[in-house]
Amino acid sequence: MVTAVIDRPALSTHPNGTIVYPINYGYLPGVPAPDGDELDVYVLNIAEPLAQFTGLCIAVIHRLNDNDDKLVLVPAGQTAADEQITAQTWFQEQYFESIIIRSPT
Repeated sequence: MVTAVIDRPALSTHPNGTIVYPINYGYLPGVPAPDGDELDVYVLNIAEPLAQFTGLCIAVIHRLNDNDDKLVLVPAGQTAADEQITAQTWFQEQYFESIIIRSPT
């Protein structure tokens, strides 16, 4: 379980106006990503805009052609299939070559 700050709530627009976020998107404060910024997260299975979210990390989207991996979070007790992760993050991940990594269960 991790707690993320949501700086791009669902249905918000990126400051440069190029992306509308259909899902909540944020970061883990104080946790560095490979690109030097804080580690980004996608929050699935919650439609309403959030300011903060505590949930279960079910996967990592590892970008093969970029240095900015993303965690995939869901509410406790929920999950999402790889196809659902791909569909819900496509708005942004379509621009990158990536794979979904899950921990062994």
